[in-house]
Amino acid sequence: MRKILVPTDFSIQAENALKVAAQLARKHDCEIYLLHILEIPLHKVDPLNTYSDLPEAVFFMKLAHKKFEKLKELPYLKGLVVHETVDFHEIFKGIYHVCKKHDIDLVIMGSNGSSGLTEMLIGSNTEKVVRTSDTPVLVIKKEHRTFEVKDFVFASDFKKESIPSYKKAINFAVIFKAKIHLLMVNTPNKFITTQSSMRRMQSFVDASNFSNYAINIYNDANIEKGIMNFSESIGAHLIGMSTHGRQGLSHFFNGSISEDLVNHAKRPVITFKL
Repeated sequence: MRKILVPTDFSIQAENALKVAAQLARKHDCEIYLLHILEIPLHKVDPLNTYSDLPEAVFFMKLAHKKFEKLKELPYLKGLVVHETVDFHEIFKGIYHVCKKHDIDLVIMGSNGSSGLTEMLIGSNTEKVVRTSDTPVLVIKKEHRTFEVKDFVFASDFKKESIPSYKKAINFAVIFKAKIHLLMVNTPNKFITTQSSMRRMQSFVDASNFSNYAINIYNDANIEKGIMNFSESIGAHLIGMSTHGRQGLSHFFNGSISEDLVNHAKRPVITFKL
């Protein structure tokens, strides 16, 4: 891990993410890329001209630069390499372009989640990024004065398509020096026998040479509750899982457990796109 991207709207939640990024950057000699998205009304944008021709764009770019300068003076960023970028895309598109341009290894975002009608009708920027990002996304919910990961829950249905995600999770477990708790949640509606569950989970173990793991089968009313309740029971520091990147009607009707966790889990969540 060499490059970390932190999207920021200069909120408390974004600063919580930046503080975690700073700890990881200092510990692992990483560079931090700060990204601020300016949302300019589309009817004011001529696609043949640059955004910088707009008076609004010039004003808000200067304002963002001042905020960046103030941010980079904070003590916890002292001595770190911090780059700043202002973009005009939708946030998930802006993150995608910056990740590709700079070969970003990890996106860290702050979130306080959402619920009820806000979640249903509007959603959150973090949720959209989790669904669309090819780069692993770490979602931070609160301030972590010391960010340590000793127990890392990796929840999955353990079908073969998720093995590449598990290997990505292993890379982070090695970086964090963490134990991975492989978790299969069994529910009344999607019951799987212990024998079948163990067979699936063993195929993941056999696909890697990572030895610091434990296998767990947990019963609960639904998968989301099972993941959160199991993580609570072992005092996990991080929850990880794959995301399918569903969009449109498929996403609306099927939902996404990873996005639900981003909204509702109290612990940090890291997602890996299939």
